[in-house]
Amino acid sequence: MATTSVVSAFRVLEGVARLQPVGLSELAREVELPKSTVQRCLLTLQEVGWAESSASAPTRWSMTLRALSVIGGFGARESLRDIAVPVMNELQLSTTETVHLAAPDGDVLVLLERLDTSHQLRAFLPLGARIPLHASATGLAFLSAWDRTQVDRYLGGPLEVRTDDTLVDPDDIRAELAHIRERGYSVNVGGLTSHISSVGAPILDRTGAPVAAVSISGPSTRIEPGRFPDLGTQVARAAARITQRLGA
Repeated sequence: MATTSVVSAFRVLEGVARLQPVGLSELAREVELPKSTVQRCLLTLQEVGWAESSASAPTRWSMTLRALSVIGGFGARESLRDIAVPVMNELQLSTTETVHLAAPDGDVLVLLERLDTSHQLRAFLPLGARIPLHASATGLAFLSAWDRTQVDRYLGGPLEVRTDDTLVDPDDIRAELAHIRERGYSVNVGGLTSHISSVGAPILDRTGAPVAAVSISGPSTRIEPGRFPDLGTQVARAAARITQRLGA
């Protein structure tokens, strides 16, 4: 019985990670468990600090930063976050836009950190959000530094459509990756969230393989094409500094 409870709790936690913020009914359908079982699991996860509901949305559940740090690999990814945040802070101050840090979990990126802009109109992704590689500035930046065999494998699978502007044609994505390698940063206009534009760059390990990506995001009315070169240069420099501080 205890084993069954543990398995159910992990299924619920994985469901929260995929759908957060998520309500009880939707989560129960996703993990195919009775609502009463899901409710008990959520309360247990909340008690141990792995899931939470906010005061503004008490019926919707998300993972906590504690869960993200443990699931992401406390040693390596906590070190990445600690190293990246001071650089991200400088980037946020110089650009006045939202800055994101994301690291891979299989074939998606997971949002590890977000430094928000003071602008009222802003880009927003919840911490722990799972981000398709082909649909985001962080993901495209990551793909641009990935081994070509890995890229081919990824592009051979199903590519999720997030908006009307999401790149889903493998040839178009390969062409975009070539542009990213040439200029040193990615550009994504509305591919992940409509009317949101982002620029990003990969963070590398000692071998040159990507371990994360950083991006600048904001409304397309503010982050317009004329700003791409300046913002792209800044995010590429920030990614290079984080790479250097990681010991690459």
